[in-house]
Parts: sequence; structure tokens; C-alpha cells
Amino acid sequence: HYLRTPDDRAAAAAILAWQRELLATEPLAGLIAEEVNPGPGVTTLDAIVDYTLASGAGIFHAVGSTAMGPADTDVVDAELRVRGVDGLRVADAGVLPFPVAGGTAAPAMVVGRRAAELILAER
Repeated sequence: HYLRTPDDRAAAAAILAWQRELLATEPLAGLIAEEVNPGPGVTTLDAIVDYTLASGAGIFHAVGSTAMGPADTDVVDAELRVRGVDGLRVADAGVLPFPVAGGTAAPAMVVGRRAAELILAER
């Protein structure tokens, strides 16, 4: 039910407006030639929602694509190793089995740090 409620739609429009405002300030504005996506013509609430639904874009970062867990059917084990593939670990938010309540940047950094510790411990 992505962007089905009026609150979700208003939030998507507010986020885009804020991003545009931020990117229009220096020093960022001087580094940007033009807005490519969704494009300067996408300004109304309906146009923003239509673009977002058509493009698959969103503000959420994917988690769980390589979910970590104890079962043999889970992609990654507790030491971030990909089951069935020797020498491969996953060190990003993909190992989080469930979405977090906030942003994924900090959890992804913790996963990366833990992966580094595990790799260095094997040397």
C-alpha cells in the first residue's frame, strides 16, 4: 500500500520539496547542472506520486535481501558468511532480517565494522 494514504503522499511531496530547496543552496547549487529525476516538471502532488509509483523510487533503503539468521535457509549466518559460498561475506544492510525503525546508515556501518572485525580475526 505504498503511497496510498494522504499522509504518505504529503510526506513524499514534502521530502521532494525539501531536497530541491537544499540542492538549490550553495555550495551544492553550483555543482548541479540540472535536475534529472524526477525532473523540474514534476511539481504537483499527483505528479510526484505518479512518478514515484512508476519508477519504483522511494526513500527507504532495502534490507533483508540477504537476511541473516540461524536457519539453513537463511542467506547469511551470524558471522556474515553467505551459506554455500566459501570466502564470501555480506557487509551491508541486506543482512538485517527486518526493517529498522530509523535510518539504515548507522546499522549498515555497524555491520561493516563487524565484518571487518571477523575478517581480521581470521588472518
